[in-house]
Amino acid sequence: MPRVLIIDDQKDVRAMVAIVLRVNRFEVVEADSGAAALKAFEEGAFDAAIVDIFLGDTSGVDVIASLRERMPELPIIAVSGMTTLDFLDQAPHLANVVCLQKPFRPNDLLQALRKAQAAAGGELPAAV
Repeated sequence: MPRVLIIDDQKDVRAMVAIVLRVNRFEVVEADSGAAALKAFEEGAFDAAIVDIFLGDTSGVDVIASLRERMPELPIIAVSGMTTLDFLDQAPHLANVVCLQKPFRPNDLLQALRKAQAAAGGELPAAV
């Protein structure tokens, strides 16, 4: 079962994303901050990460950079409700990050996961 780390400081957003993923046979770990996300990442392996760009304790861009330092090929989806996320193309450590604008539909999320995995050079295990 593919394991996905959801990083968002909004509980309702994390819950919605987690439900969509669990229904589609993903194992989900939720983090409400950048610090909690990095701790979870150190404690276990993940097949993908969904990162809110605007977190309460830190920038999601910094979290993505930290995740990429630890696992360069990790499929990552950056989400935001406030910006178009075009700036992600400007930094090399953010290459191949798939952007998803809030609000999004369940199918949009699943498509973004497939795109992120393809951008990272692989395929998610059978659930997607």
